[in-house]
Amino acid sequence: MASRLKPPNSRYFFSPPLQKPTNKPPHLFPHLPKSLSIPHNDTKIPPGPTEKLIINGGSKLSGHVNISGSKNSALSILAATLCCSGTSKLTNVPYLSDTRTMASVLESLGAEVEFCGNEFVVSTDGISSVEPDSDSVGKIRGGFFVIGPLVARFGEAIVGLPGGCDIGSRPVDIYIRGLRALGAIVELRDGKVQAYAANGKGLVGGRFQLDFPSVGATETLMMAASLAKGQTVLSNVAQEPEVIDLAHFLMNCGASIRGAGSKELHINGKDRLHGSCYSIIPDRIEAGSFMLAAAITRSCISLSPIFPSYLSCLIEKLLGAGCKIVQCTRDNLELSAIPGIFGDDLQGFDIKTRPFPGFPTDLQPQTMAFLSTCNGKSIVEESVFENRMNHVKELRKLGLRIQVCGSTALISGKERGRGSPIYGSRVAATNLRGGMSLVLAGLAAEGITEISGISHIDRGYENLEKKLQILGANVKRLNPRPNLVQ
Repeated sequence: MASRLKPPNSRYFFSPPLQKPTNKPPHLFPHLPKSLSIPHNDTKIPPGPTEKLIINGGSKLSGHVNISGSKNSALSILAATLCCSGTSKLTNVPYLSDTRTMASVLESLGAEVEFCGNEFVVSTDGISSVEPDSDSVGKIRGGFFVIGPLVARFGEAIVGLPGGCDIGSRPVDIYIRGLRALGAIVELRDGKVQAYAANGKGLVGGRFQLDFPSVGATETLMMAASLAKGQTVLSNVAQEPEVIDLAHFLMNCGASIRGAGSKELHINGKDRLHGSCYSIIPDRIEAGSFMLAAAITRSCISLSPIFPSYLSCLIEKLLGAGCKIVQCTRDNLELSAIPGIFGDDLQGFDIKTRPFPGFPTDLQPQTMAFLSTCNGKSIVEESVFENRMNHVKELRKLGLRIQVCGSTALISGKERGRGSPIYGSRVAATNLRGGMSLVLAGLAAEGITEISGISHIDRGYENLEKKLQILGANVKRLNPRPNLVQ
């Protein structure tokens, strides 16, 4: 979008307010229910014509795997560079389709983004628009996060509705009401959320309690409050490690934030923030996925860097199942699930997904695949996303015995003394984490598993087949892409 000139006698950087403030009813959208749930945007990155993963199952894994930087942290911190003047240098950024899409979102606003391997350099001094490219925003959930920095720093924002995996409705009404609490006028027009500072100057501090500890809403409001005049108190916020990582980046840039990792954030807004150098934390979901890969193949591998406290729920469950887990160094773990070392075969267990520090919803599909190879029956209850059982249909094609009722699944594991209940087949990934569950099942299956739709998996796992090959898995990509790890 072309740059818009600052109007006379206005504090707005780009254009006049979207409309004059009026006496509005308490609810922004009277024609919609009070719990506004924006329908999921189904825009997806189309897979290549023949791109597939071919897995010849049954191989034992061994060796060491390096864990990439956190995708979810990288997306929010890339958005947060919009809060800062000057240049920010981010390291340990995973080179994924999602991070490249986020770079496109920033570039569509006028930011300069350069990346080489896992290092991204972002300069925001050339911002010329407050409306990011809708196609890019529609591909990833993180694209919507820019609404907070834009309205806080430049006084207004026009952002299309977000995309991402089709795992259920992820309402934006929490974002909207939170921005209102900070002095913004927000409206939904033509499929876009339009916001501007009601006072014509900028956001102001306020108090806001989230209905649900949404990670995205917490991060967006934290960014906005960092530049709001006065103090902001956000309660019932998300406590995920990625929220803490974002807070640390903002504080490196000059923000004043207390309480990151707790249920309440206290933020003293600053007039401006500056760019900084920052390293993204390791990806706890990738680490958990590789731990489950070792467990499902009854193998022994080591992983680093990994922060065990970020995966305490999974570690506790795997230990209870019979795995041996040793912390070799501060950020290095070894997991062994080799029969004979721990006695009888692994035992199933029950899980219920919850916000951090509970069991992560992003590891639910992978854990379900693993439980299908354990003794006994297991129950998996999904309490975060209502459609996060879509992968079950594909897992059943591989022989997994799973019954679903609503948001609860009953997994029947293997019978004592019997071999793997999983056999190879043709399956399709329909979302990121569900796709990874198919990979894990394929590693443990008898025969060959062919997985299509792997563009979904590429959104969250950097150079996956290369890492699996290093561990000894028999996996290859049909129509391979260039090596993503530089």
